[in-house]
Amino acid sequence: QVQFVESGGGSAQPGGSLRLSCAASGFSFSSSVMAWFRQAPGKERELVTTVTTTDDKRNYADSAKGRFTISRDNYKNTMSLQMNNLKPDDTGVYFCNALVLGSTIYPWGQGTHVTVSS
Repeated sequence: QVQFVESGGGSAQPGGSLRLSCAASGFSFSSSVMAWFRQAPGKERELVTTVTTTDDKRNYADSAKGRFTISRDNYKNTMSLQMNNLKPDDTGVYFCNALVLGSTIYPWGQGTHVTVSS
């Protein structure tokens, strides 16, 4: 079965950094566009960034550009999100998932919580 396990969240001060990790299993990871999503308190889940199958093209939401970096390891079926210069608006639960024709079709993992505050 498809499974996503996110980790690496925690608390950080504004301007700080966190590195999130995602371990995926149960599907063809190397053939899948992968993505990170964020759900802020009281808001819907939103797309933060995507990475192509060969890690050669990345897209970022405007809020993440210049601060976040997505990467993947197709040998380990893992993905990471390096988040720098964190802002309070980055607070939320972060999820990873695969995109199939632009949509998520697999069950969500538990996510990892990120809290940015002073």
